[in-house]
Amino acid sequence: MSRDPFPEANDPLDRDDELRPLDANTNSPVRRYRVPFAPEKDAAALLDERSPAEANDSERTYYLRDRAYVLRESEFTTLVEIGRFRVLDAADLSQFAYHSNSQRMARDLRRLEQRGLLTRKPIAQEAKGSERLVVLTRKGKRLLIGSGRVPRGQEIYYGLVKPREAKHDAALYRLYQREAERISASGGRPFRIVLDYELKRDIHRELASFGNEVDGRTRQQVAENHGLVFLGNKIQIPDVRLEYETANGEHKQTDLELATRNYRPRALTQKAKAGFSVYAPREDASKLRRILDESELTAGIFAL
Repeated sequence: MSRDPFPEANDPLDRDDELRPLDANTNSPVRRYRVPFAPEKDAAALLDERSPAEANDSERTYYLRDRAYVLRESEFTTLVEIGRFRVLDAADLSQFAYHSNSQRMARDLRRLEQRGLLTRKPIAQEAKGSERLVVLTRKGKRLLIGSGRVPRGQEIYYGLVKPREAKHDAALYRLYQREAERISASGGRPFRIVLDYELKRDIHRELASFGNEVDGRTRQQVAENHGLVFLGNKIQIPDVRLEYETANGEHKQTDLELATRNYRPRALTQKAKAGFSVYAPREDASKLRRILDESELTAGIFAL
């Protein structure tokens, strides 16, 4: 998306990277200010060299139990982005959240990792040391939840549940960005992300309330309760549901699926029939389009 996700403020100093403990007398964080060492330049000259985005990147203190965490707005926003999607590819985070300013992103990730709020993971089957994936720690999730700044109803995740699927799950952020850009271009505003984990949890809970008396008709009703389709003897669940507000103030939702060349034709056609917007890696899109054409479906495949 083209909008800068980091609101403007005007904090004049680059502050200490360490966690600030609470002052025993005031119960406020102990503040320690630092300007990078450069004998030939004064502090004002150093600050002038910072980019506008960095210069306007304010700090705020967040509390978790007896510790205070002082985070830049960009760092807090990064934690929220990771938590909403469970896992992100650092390359995508740099492109979309930091406008390809990889140095600024690397600084934020390093500081957050030092505080124990996120961790990096390698992509399965890639060379050792290629730790491109970032996920929240339990502490990172608890800090976000306790901040009171996470949008109401937005789930926050931490850790990896299925490491083998991490690369696929990380790509959902890129898919979301494409769809959010389309919505924003029409004057809309995305406000909530719902992953398949959450949809499956809610559906299974509702089905469990019927005990052993669950038949096709019951599943059909449960699917409709959640705005989904019962097709092929199963409730079709998307990878991501994006809830948004239209230019007219209406609340709507769109269901998104990330498909690959490994998708079976029957599964792909069912996703399309369920009304999902199907995205695919550019190298796989043409093959998947042929599958839908052969099934005489007019649904398109959007290339990432």
